This record gives sequence, C-alpha cells and structure tokens, in this order.
Amino acid sequence: MTTPLTSDAPAPSFAGRHVLAELRGVSPALLGDDAAVARALRTALDDGGATTLDVVTHRFEPQGTTVLALLAESHASVHAYPEAGAAFVDVFTCGEHADPERIVEVLGREMGAIEVRAQIVARGAGLAPDAVGQREVDEPLADGMRRRWRIDEVLWRGRTEWQDMIVARTAQGISLFCDGERQSTEQTQLVYHEALAVPPLLLADRVDRVLVVGSSEGVVSQLAMAAGASVVDHVDIDTECVRRCAELLPYGYSPAELASAEAHDGPVRVHYADGWEFLAAAAAAGDRYDVVIVDLPDEPVEVDDPAQHARLYGTPFLERCAAVLAPGGVVCSQAGCPTVWRNDTLGRMTDRFSSVFPTVLPYCSDEHEWAYLTGRLDSVDDPVALASSRLDRFPSLTSMDARALLRGSILPFAIRAGRD
Repeated sequence: MTTPLTSDAPAPSFAGRHVLAELRGVSPALLGDDAAVARALRTALDDGGATTLDVVTHRFEPQGTTVLALLAESHASVHAYPEAGAAFVDVFTCGEHADPERIVEVLGREMGAIEVRAQIVARGAGLAPDAVGQREVDEPLADGMRRRWRIDEVLWRGRTEWQDMIVARTAQGISLFCDGERQSTEQTQLVYHEALAVPPLLLADRVDRVLVVGSSEGVVSQLAMAAGASVVDHVDIDTECVRRCAELLPYGYSPAELASAEAHDGPVRVHYADGWEFLAAAAAAGDRYDVVIVDLPDEPVEVDDPAQHARLYGTPFLERCAAVLAPGGVVCSQAGCPTVWRNDTLGRMTDRFSSVFPTVLPYCSDEHEWAYLTGRLDSVDDPVALASSRLDRFPSLTSMDARALLRGSILPFAIRAGRD
C-alpha cells in the first residue's frame, strides 16, 4: 500500500544524472564479444557505485552487440558497432549514490577506448544543486592546495595522444582543461592572452614574422595578426587538441581558419611538431623571427616529470629561441604565477631569462593569475616606456594600457628579494 504524503513529509527525490557517451577507437574484436562488453560494463558499474540487478546481452548478425544493465538506480546500456570501432553508451542513475560519469570513464578505460565523448544531462528535481549534472574538476595549485571547478555540461572529454582534455561549460563559460588544469575560459581568455602576447608584440622593434609555440586555441596568432604580422608560424605538438579547440571553443581559430592555417594558405601557418625540434630546424635553416611567444601549461613541479613540455622551460630552450631572433627581436614565455604560495616557476624563469637576455620585461597580471617574461638580446634602458610608446600597434585592447604595462612590470617582492 502506498503511504499518502502529508504536508510534513519530505518531498520524494525525483532527480538524476544522465550521461550520453560515445566510445571510439575500440577493438572490433572486443565490440563483437557480448560477454567481454558485459564484463567491462559490470566492472564500470561496480567502480561507479551502482547496484546491478540484472544484465542482458544480445549479439546481432552479422555483427554488433547490445548490453543492457538493470540497476537499482536506473539503467545502463552499451550499443557496440564493431565495424566502426565504436559504441554508444547510455547511463542514467537516480539519487546520489552512483556516479554515472565515473561509470562511463571506467567503461572507456576497460574497453580500451581512444576517445570518450560525453554529454551530461541533469534530469528531474529535488537534489541539492551540486549533486545534479555537475561534475567537478579539482585543479592542482600548489602543494596541499587545489581549486574545484563545477562542470555544468561536458562538451567533449577524451585522451589525445599527449594529454587528457575536457571542454565544458563552467561558471566562466565554455572552458578548456588539460590534464586537470584550467587552460582558458570564455570569460577570462582574452585577459590571459593579451597579458601574454601584447608586451612582446610591443617591445619588439618589428612585428613582421612571429613564432608561437603552444597556445592551442589560436588567440595568440590572432593577436599577432592584429599587431601587423605578415607571417605567423604556430607550432603545437597536439593535433587533436588544436582541432578540438577550433571545433568547440567560441574564441581562437574557427574550423575554417584552422583548415586554412593547416594548409599554409595564408599568413598563419600551423605546424604539428615538437617545438624543441622545430626551433632547431629553423635555426639550421637560417629562419629568423621578430617575436617568439611560448605558451605552455605551467612547469611541472617534479624535476623528473615526464610531461613533454617540461624541457621547454629550461635555459637551453630559451637559448634555442634566442638563436632564431632577428635584430631587435624578443622572446616571451608564460613564467608561472606571482602569488607567494605558487611562485616557484616565476623565480626559476626570472633567473633563466636574466642569464640569457640583457633586457627582461616582466608582466605580472593581477586580473588573471599568471606572470610572463619578455627578453631582448640587446640592452634597453626603459623597456616599459618603449613598449608603451608602441601601443598604437593594436587597433584595440580590452585589458591593457600604459599604466597596466607599468604596474605589471614590477616583479613581486618575494621574487625581487635577493635579486635586486
């Protein structure tokens, strides 16, 4: 018998998370084996905290498999297409016990998927907002410190050849995360990219040929063009990340712009290559650039970290950058964070730049959270005044003027102490 609700009884929970996913790059042999798919699904359901009541499988002729799991929390299904090396996945759970996103993540791993693309839908009502349709990313900041991002909708999530990547809607709009770290957001990306690119594009005597290393979104290439560059060579090792950014981010390259740049059909030329090797080849060929801008994730904390970009923070890489400079040219790099609790990279990069470049212009953004260093191989008495005198190179800027350049040029006390 159903107990009637009284005005004092708590309202029943009618809410859940529905994850719709695609697994790609899966072995056709596995996808054609209904027992193997069922085992992978059971493992994922157990890991994700679901209670499995029953599992039904069906193998189609000549190929194809469907596996359906009845859960205490709702249901999960896998529809496998061996001919495509892919599968559709549907996981819906009610309540707070099971984690459908974790289930999809583990299922992709168990099936060896190269790519997992997922959408998360909040259904119903009655749960606390943080429990419905919102995945969280814990971004590492420093030892013992993390920043938690609420994910409102996953637009794409997968593993590229080089890194884990998420494009998602957050409180700052469509946002990019790589290996768990926020790279850019719709709301703040222009503040970040102007802080990175504008000072070097002003300090260089000419802005004709520009080299960009990293910076998957393409915004730095666009800023270089706005400053008058006639050639922008954009080097990035992660082909899929660059293409996903063009497809999904509302800033940077559009898909058509990226296709043109990949074909070298215009002033921007995209090269999918290792920046270290590209610079060595450019120096050997006698190529010269007025501006070299290096935009990478922050330097790994551990000295022996295997991250591919770790060596691009060292003094030898800065020397490689300096070797391709035209007279009056500059090198700029993302140089870490000014805050006292995570300024290790900025301290190291300040020492490295000072050892290579007689002139170093810092820009510490207090509207974002990063610091950047620009170096010239000759001596400039007042690099801030020189950069400020050239602000008319840009038709418009949203976050920088002469006063901002002056303010940002002063390194934090903690970094200056012992160096002045």
